[in-house]
Amino acid sequence: MRKVIIDTDIGSDVDDALALALALRSNELNLEAVTVVYGDLDVRARIALKMLKLAGVEGVPVAKGIEKPLLRERRVFWTGREGEGILTPGDEALKPSSIHAVDLITSKIMSMRGEVTLITLGPLTNIAAAIIREPSIVENVKEVFVMGGVTRLFDGFNLPFREHNIHCDPEAARLVFNSGMPITMVPLDVTLKASINREDLKRISAVKTPFTDAIVSMVEHYLRFRRRDYTWLHDPLTVAISIDETLVKTMEMKVIVETRGEATTGQTLALPAEPDEAKVKVCVDVDATRFKKLFMERICSKH
Repeated sequence: MRKVIIDTDIGSDVDDALALALALRSNELNLEAVTVVYGDLDVRARIALKMLKLAGVEGVPVAKGIEKPLLRERRVFWTGREGEGILTPGDEALKPSSIHAVDLITSKIMSMRGEVTLITLGPLTNIAAAIIREPSIVENVKEVFVMGGVTRLFDGFNLPFREHNIHCDPEAARLVFNSGMPITMVPLDVTLKASINREDLKRISAVKTPFTDAIVSMVEHYLRFRRRDYTWLHDPLTVAISIDETLVKTMEMKVIVETRGEATTGQTLALPAEPDEAKVKVCVDVDATRFKKLFMERICSKH
């Protein structure tokens, strides 16, 4: 089993919740902790705690991290509907760990050297701060799967020129990508090839457990918010790759995060790497059909 910490901005886009659900239904992963980042962390922590409760999972700490971008120069994106479809007034009693997320991340990695995998599903502020606090986590983390960025190298020009997680805190992202950690980057180039729709929701709804009912409710609320009948599986794909890396094709590249361009701050550039430069495994293609099959089978499982 792969020991994982999931660092997430759960609650804004429903894909974070779907990714956590996939991790909770995957026996290959041993969830060591969930850490939340960016925005109202009390709400984000309660969402994660409620999902763990509904899944019948005990003993997994949920820790609050850093609310604002590293340099505190950018406004926090907040939709105002975080928690819809899952949180109820009684959930105010759900309390996160007293340990700060940065301390939890560093202590877990350093106490289990070479064993902990980080899966990052939001802005990279907690991870950047953890590197600053304890630089040796770079050498002692097993692997890092980052949902973030867009390369625009292969499938072209209909893609956005930057991605939300990186754009929210580009300075933190630049630090993480320059750190030398063994990173697999899962960009929009591949995540936009996988989606969930209302037909999928019907299949999940038929399972009829409190856990799957909550998943359906969250997705339905999000689809109404976005006024469409589908949404992308950015973060679940990232979790799935940590389970089965053959789902994607990768290339070793140097990743630069732009932090100073007037119009391009938050953009990621994937370039050929020199021998002495930090290399990142960048996902460039995905077997979307096989991924979707894995995702649906796990989410619809009652165990």
